[in-house]
Amino acid sequence: MRKERKKKPQREVKEKFMEERTSRPALQPKTKMQARYIEAINNFTQTISLGCAGTGKTYIASTMAAQLYMKGSIDKIILTRPNVPSSRSLGSFPGTLEEKMAPWAAPVVDVLKKYMGGAYENAVRRGAIIVAPFETMRGSSFSDAFVIMDEAQNTTPDEMKMFTTRIGENCHIVINGDIKQSDVRHTSGLATIIELAQRYNLPVPVIEFGIEDVVRSPECKMWIEAFDKSDT
Repeated sequence: MRKERKKKPQREVKEKFMEERTSRPALQPKTKMQARYIEAINNFTQTISLGCAGTGKTYIASTMAAQLYMKGSIDKIILTRPNVPSSRSLGSFPGTLEEKMAPWAAPVVDVLKKYMGGAYENAVRRGAIIVAPFETMRGSSFSDAFVIMDEAQNTTPDEMKMFTTRIGENCHIVINGDIKQSDVRHTSGLATIIELAQRYNLPVPVIEFGIEDVVRSPECKMWIEAFDKSDT
């Protein structure tokens, strides 16, 4: 069952960015699972992706968000994740919540800058690229936006319910996580929505990456394999 999106009039894109927009190479998958992931994001309003680091989950979602923004198909790109870090609390770092989120958002921002070129700074000035701590999402709604949630395994079921019920019109949602890497003791909100999607046959594809899909580097793949073997 596939949920069809309503077509939205494309936002006007300034002429000086047209050449940058059209000169970007198409996103090419490096593995069969990456191809399935790209297809899912293109054809469904919500996609869940699972798997270890280095498989391209966030890179692909960020690139596709930039593509849709440059085409004028969406008005905003929103990046978020729950505030449950694996080591030091964000509260121990100086600065505002947004400034504390900056180190995590940096890889996504780098992808957006690379793809969007000069349009990136303009989008930031317009408030069209938002790095939002997950805790600030309550009461918000998403429309005409591409929303990327990372580290979703660290949400509670109630938090995930709050997040998924924020979804409005013309919204693309990508929820990334690795259930094996949960830093919380409670039931994972990510596990909950996967179970609900499967139980009720919801139009939310779940793409599961394996070690064979690690493309970051041979060294990254080597260490992931080593740690997985040590846990068995």
